[in-house]
Amino acid sequence: MNGERRPVAVITGASSGIGAALAHEFAAHGHELVLIARREQALTGVADAIAAKGHARPTVLRMDVARVDAARDIAEALARRGLEPETVVNNAGFARLGPADKLDRAEQLAMIDLNVRALTDISLAFIDTLERRKGGILNVASISGFFPGPGMAVYYATKAYVVSFSEALHAELKPRGVRVTALCPGPVPTEFQARAGIPPGAFPSFLARSAEQVAKEGYSGLKEGRLIVIPGLLNKMVPLLMRLAPQSLVLQLVHAHQKARGG
Repeated sequence: MNGERRPVAVITGASSGIGAALAHEFAAHGHELVLIARREQALTGVADAIAAKGHARPTVLRMDVARVDAARDIAEALARRGLEPETVVNNAGFARLGPADKLDRAEQLAMIDLNVRALTDISLAFIDTLERRKGGILNVASISGFFPGPGMAVYYATKAYVVSFSEALHAELKPRGVRVTALCPGPVPTEFQARAGIPPGAFPSFLARSAEQVAKEGYSGLKEGRLIVIPGLLNKMVPLLMRLAPQSLVLQLVHAHQKARGG
């Protein structure tokens, strides 16, 4: 039965921004797609746009991947359609700007559920099929994952987890032929920032990369089996500089930046 199933790239958070750009990038390279997000209308729009380019129309699954049983539900939905993952892209996530003690605590715990627990569950749920297909996992992290972030403490911590988890999983699964890559973009002008409460122009324009640029680099990095992908030369320098600087200075600089934009 498994041998008859068609291989697909499963992309969470695919309704807009980097997720939608990754969907277009994977489709352009001939992958059949399963797009997952909560906003069905937006997902359908992405699927329609991909089909309009002459690619296979993606399967759309309206689902909240933060639910405890989401990975099981995804597996069952794929099995019913005769599909199985060849690639898993964990892009779903959100952020909130502000001091941790001032932001809604339940919302911050929900951020951990989505950014950390759901990503972990979905990464581990399909290892057998990924190994059989010699596929991979692309986890969307951030350059925020390389240093602490007062003013967005929980978000930065979740992305630090994604980087660390992806690095370890890369080492564990490489001998089995499964690629694991952490995509760590800097600022990307999408609705993600607006929903996080980050005002326009909060980041220097020379650090910004488009969602399409990030998607291209993420796709090629996964196919090349790279461990970490940081789009943009200047963005690559940020984690290095932060590691070289005294931790107290890093905390002061990040905190000052977050406070300047309302955090």
